Amino acid sequence: MTSEDRIYRARVEGEAGEIEPFRFNDEVAAVFPDMLRRSIPGYAASLEAIGSLAARYVRAGSNCYDLGCSLGAASLAMRQGIRSAGCRIVAIDNAPAMIERCRRIVREECQRAPEGTPVEVVEGDILEVGLSNASMVVLNYTLQFLPVAERETMIRRVFAGLNEGGVLVLSEKVVDPDPAMEALLSDLHHEHKRRNHYSALEISRKRAALENVLIPETVDQHRDRLLRAGFGSAAVWLRYFNFVSIIAIR
Repeated sequence: MTSEDRIYRARVEGEAGEIEPFRFNDEVAAVFPDMLRRSIPGYAASLEAIGSLAARYVRAGSNCYDLGCSLGAASLAMRQGIRSAGCRIVAIDNAPAMIERCRRIVREECQRAPEGTPVEVVEGDILEVGLSNASMVVLNYTLQFLPVAERETMIRRVFAGLNEGGVLVLSEKVVDPDPAMEALLSDLHHEHKRRNHYSALEISRKRAALENVLIPETVDQHRDRLLRAGFGSAAVWLRYFNFVSIIAIR
């Protein structure tokens, strides 16, 4: 049972009156599914497709990684899709509040369907945890929270850990290089939030909280980084306003 996201209805200002930066703390973890559902257009479709990609790309005896797993939604989507034997899913996040809830959610799902692929939930830095023998890696709205200078390193580590023919799913909020189009897409996204019962004040406060925490890039910047890392092909396979999901094949 998920709680309703009301975080930005209340005052979330610091001592100087500014909005406090967004953090993946207990308060966010408690409402995270509702926050994603109401904030990210196309989120449910991306999870469904992750399951379909797992069925196609995951090979027997290989590892699958969910980097920045939050509450494990992508891990469980992979688990539902995997058809090959002897696989393992590793879900990694550095936020204790997220990991605590993720372990409970994953444990309950594995008890409900014990025949599925095992999931190991790890609290750790995705830039430090080793990746090996991977047939599928998911970065679902994770890279955008890393410092820009560290993103190239992250993608290269993913490439190095993937087996030949393995797939990376990279989902991100992006910016459009055309200012007029970016303004339109941002307005459409805010309209999406309003339809999902966020007030103008909540939208404004959330935007302020994410400033300098979530730093989006263009689709071309992501694609160029993937190709520089060595991926043979990379393409947008899902887009809704300024949210995209990219698949890259080693």
